[in-house]
Amino acid sequence: MQSQAQIDETLRKISDAKEIPGVVAVAASGNDVLYQGAFGKRDLSKPDAMTADSVFWIASMTKAVTSAGAMQLVEQGKLSLDAPIGSLLPDLAEPQVLEGFDAKGEPKLRPAKGPITLRQLMTHTAGFAYNMWNGDLAVYLEKTGIPAITTCQNAALKTPVMTDPGTRWEYGTNIDFVGKAVEAASGKRLDAYLRDNLFAPLGMSDTGFKITDDMRKRLVGMHARGEDGQLAAIPFELEQNPEFHMGGGGLYATAADYIKFTRMILNKGRGNGNQVLKAETIAAMSQNQMGDINMTKLATAAPMYTNDVDLYPEQVKKWGLSFMINTAKTAEGRSAGSLAWAGLANTYYWIDPARDVTGVILMQLLPFADGKCLEAFAGFERGVYAGLDAGSGQKAA
Repeated sequence: MQSQAQIDETLRKISDAKEIPGVVAVAASGNDVLYQGAFGKRDLSKPDAMTADSVFWIASMTKAVTSAGAMQLVEQGKLSLDAPIGSLLPDLAEPQVLEGFDAKGEPKLRPAKGPITLRQLMTHTAGFAYNMWNGDLAVYLEKTGIPAITTCQNAALKTPVMTDPGTRWEYGTNIDFVGKAVEAASGKRLDAYLRDNLFAPLGMSDTGFKITDDMRKRLVGMHARGEDGQLAAIPFELEQNPEFHMGGGGLYATAADYIKFTRMILNKGRGNGNQVLKAETIAAMSQNQMGDINMTKLATAAPMYTNDVDLYPEQVKKWGLSFMINTAKTAEGRSAGSLAWAGLANTYYWIDPARDVTGVILMQLLPFADGKCLEAFAGFERGVYAGLDAGSGQKAA
């Protein structure tokens, strides 16, 4: 099939030119794997070729998984989307808003005007931020000695909110609290809950917060792009014995595993012969859940970790539970109303229910929203839609 060769050529070319270290991409419909490819190297400092079963840190692609786990508990009446979450998570009972800093540089805090809800956490409207996109939070962490979220220390969660809950979109540590809510409502650690209720039922045997010995043999190295544009391998690994499992960004997985999750969303909650969420829950997760609030551009406060992020600047983006929703068709062919998000080390996915297609593309380098990675993603996505538009509807792989 033409699109298969087209995608292969795009991804091979960009990998061979060392513009990215390596890449794994998979696309599927509700019934079939449409494309699968692996190119380049797992680690530029080692000889191993990238393989389809390579293991990546998927970072914020964890968010949708944690939220799906929480929605199972909403279905069971153990969690509520709109009750104040502080009754379950005492640390969130009296949120404080950071209003800036006084003349001496000390933080100015005031009580928030309303409580935080699970829906706000899932839509990034609760007010929590990430220091890499919020300079005030970065200063606050420095002043107070609060550790970064990636340390997976409970102390990292002791931050104020940047705005009153429910008033604006701000990307941040919200889903880490969703993970805490899952633990409080289920009585299980997040890793065990997700394993028992999502990973095992969906057959996701290569996904977890802890890198098993078997996963480690296939682990992809992290890379950084220097100011000269050159790539170099860098040491990177999340804490393997964390105080808390980072529901907002702690998972390691393969593309083949993650596509099982996105296909479950495409198939209205069903995957691997198991109904893990109700069809009406998937419908709710896939709809705008932030009302008149819009997603905004993310301006970097930490260029070594992320570029500015402004996906599809020409259109309004909304947030579901917990996906970005594009409100118009994209240049690559993605339908309006599709779901998507990404991970910090340049991992990306989308789910297009209107066209019955989903894609996952995994790379492993910083900073986020890297131009060459976005180019690879766009080429992959265009190729997938070209295959659909060719009308074959047949398996490409």
